[in-house]
Amino acid sequence: MRKLVLVALLLTGITAMAQEKNRKEGRRHMADFTPEQMATLQTKRMTLALDLTADQQSKLQEMFTKNAAERKAKMEAHKAQRESGESLSDDEKFALQNERLDNQIAHKKEMKAILDDTQYAKWEKMRAKRGKHAKGKERQHRAQKK
Repeated sequence: MRKLVLVALLLTGITAMAQEKNRKEGRRHMADFTPEQMATLQTKRMTLALDLTADQQSKLQEMFTKNAAERKAKMEAHKAQRESGESLSDDEKFALQNERLDNQIAHKKEMKAILDDTQYAKWEKMRAKRGKHAKGKERQHRAQKK
């Protein structure tokens, strides 16, 4: 009986480590894409979810490409700053948060201009659902760090 419990615990541990490794590899894989590739995938996901027209697809592709390029540049700058050991002052943190929120407001306005009313409502629901899911993962990640 003791051996059976030990084997079960070992298998559970191995499975958990393998899943964590796969999740980390998946994140790295997405980061390796070019901004154009990320924008294409994002546009296709939106097309499937919202049944977009060709005109809407081209507008979103352009917007997503621009956003992905900006995001990638900011990630590189943040990575370089983190590797150099520099930390942000409170004013710099405030400025970054303020800029991030301004970008979100602008993104929302652009989406409202591109999508029709039903598509926009559905996009809002998808966004809210994704936000709740991301917050749960963030809490889980913080708990694992402790």
